[in-house]
Amino acid sequence: MTACTVCLRDLYDNELGHQACRPCTDRVDGNLRALAGPDGLYARLADNLHPGSSAGGPAVSGSRTAPLPVRLDPLSLAARGGVVTILQTWLIDWHETLGYRHPRWEGNLQQQCDQAVGRLRVLLPWAAEEHPAFAEFAAEIGQLRRQCETATGGERGARKFGVVCQCGAVLKITLESPGKHCDACGAQYGLQELRRLPLAERRAA
Repeated sequence: MTACTVCLRDLYDNELGHQACRPCTDRVDGNLRALAGPDGLYARLADNLHPGSSAGGPAVSGSRTAPLPVRLDPLSLAARGGVVTILQTWLIDWHETLGYRHPRWEGNLQQQCDQAVGRLRVLLPWAAEEHPAFAEFAAEIGQLRRQCETATGGERGARKFGVVCQCGAVLKITLESPGKHCDACGAQYGLQELRRLPLAERRAA
């Protein structure tokens, strides 16, 4: 193995044979740590289950139908089948790959989350070196963190990307951009016109 399976950059000499480089491994470790603990993202999901909670914004009055008693996004992440189940599924896979006994789950879901994160972090150096699906694991844990951030009100701003104006200039927009004015040539694009423009090529870092 000569390249990181996560970021695809060439590995340093002391990383050769590994599935992932050190920065990518550290990033995954940070994503795992962000999920666990009493102040972690998983614990914060419980504070955002009800309509009008901090992530959901103020309750809207005048609705013709009664609002749901809970917000579905944080609920689906907090319940079985969500964050804890995903973490446990990966831990089972890693144990089976290593020939270890099936991990045991103890306590409530928060405790199980913390246990799974703790064990995954212990095995992380091995997985980054040898597990053939480490890139998939890294991507899923990163996505899980972003989903929890969105559900708890800590989401990042809309991601920007570039499209090419008819004059060749690159316009930075988001999926929510209602329109865009090109400062280079003065062209004005509406929503549908923007979506028909070609994407700008991403420059190598």
